[in-house]
Amino acid sequence: MDLALTAEERTFQAEVRAFLDEALTPDLRAAGRLTTSVFSEPEFNLPWQRKLHAKGWVAPAWPVEYGGPGWSEMQRAIFAAECALAGAPSLSPMGLRMVGPCIMGYGTAEQKAYYLPRILRGEDYWCQGYSEPGSGSDLASLQLRADSDDDDYVLNGSKIWTTHAHHANRMFCLVRTRFDGKPQQGITFLLLAMTTPGITVKPIITLAGEHEVNQVFFDDVRVPKSGRLGEENKGWTVAKYLLEFERGGGSAPGLKVALGRVRAMAAAEAAGDGGRLIQDGDFRARLAAAEVAIEAIEMTEHRVLADLAGGRNPGPASSMLKTQGTEAMQAIDELTIDVAAFHGWVDQPLARRPGANVPPVGPAHSLTAMPRYLNNRAASIYGGSNQIQRDIMARLLLGL
Repeated sequence: MDLALTAEERTFQAEVRAFLDEALTPDLRAAGRLTTSVFSEPEFNLPWQRKLHAKGWVAPAWPVEYGGPGWSEMQRAIFAAECALAGAPSLSPMGLRMVGPCIMGYGTAEQKAYYLPRILRGEDYWCQGYSEPGSGSDLASLQLRADSDDDDYVLNGSKIWTTHAHHANRMFCLVRTRFDGKPQQGITFLLLAMTTPGITVKPIITLAGEHEVNQVFFDDVRVPKSGRLGEENKGWTVAKYLLEFERGGGSAPGLKVALGRVRAMAAAEAAGDGGRLIQDGDFRARLAAAEVAIEAIEMTEHRVLADLAGGRNPGPASSMLKTQGTEAMQAIDELTIDVAAFHGWVDQPLARRPGANVPPVGPAHSLTAMPRYLNNRAASIYGGSNQIQRDIMARLLLGL
């Protein structure tokens, strides 16, 4: 595994940097800096998506025949790292990284021709209908009922923790079409319009005071069977395929940027002895431990890149990276809270808006400390809890 960039890769890196320097407006950079949740609000991520689409760079991992740029694995890694360093707002992964690849893998020719261009252009904004009030980590126990009625399914039930459902015009959804046999064998994967009569979206306000997630209710909602992705009762296979993209790697660049931000904050903040917090021995030890963890993640990501470039299957690496990445992120959040101290307890939602004319209470770098900490507590649960990921690794790597 050679970590040095080739001359061609260095040229590509320079091209990416030049584009980001020109295309990222102050408002877009502020949105990237102030985002405290999984991804930026659509008022910022969609304009950024359209710029990337015009450049041909909006879907780095997509094949050329579906609108991707044809990049190598290393080019994708370079692009992700440069976006993190430049502070670009994070795009919604629901369409580009999750349902898009599933449509490529399981969709009909008609579904591919209709949905994929709309995902690239940002015309369809997707949400994910997986979790239910009684089905979280045990997703196979889901009960949203889909009864067959001629050319439609009739849906009754609800989904919960549905990120950006209040913004989305599309949902990819797991429903139950059979109630006998193994739970996994009665699940179907549907694509549906959020404007369909009978759908009600109700907000859930998080601990951070933000409206990011929702509960979605379905009352006799008719979804055409043409919206089914894959075979009836075989949706579990599609869902597992999608989770490989949801749990994928590429977190090291963002983690490095976050750790650098904490280090800069600690250099500016006073410690109890009158010096700088960065000089405190205990704090420096925790900072070093986080840096070591991120280096380990980066090496794992490079090994995955090498495997993919060589046409090899990296195995359960997505579970490893999901576990390591979310726990490293939470460790960085805890360090940030220590640096922010009492300023982190001040709730300042208006000051966190990009372009706001509300001055922050305390240092500006403390604005997002607490909401980011609270929001990221869920990171080790969504996408498959870290306990489940460790079970997968124990079975596939250790044979337990």
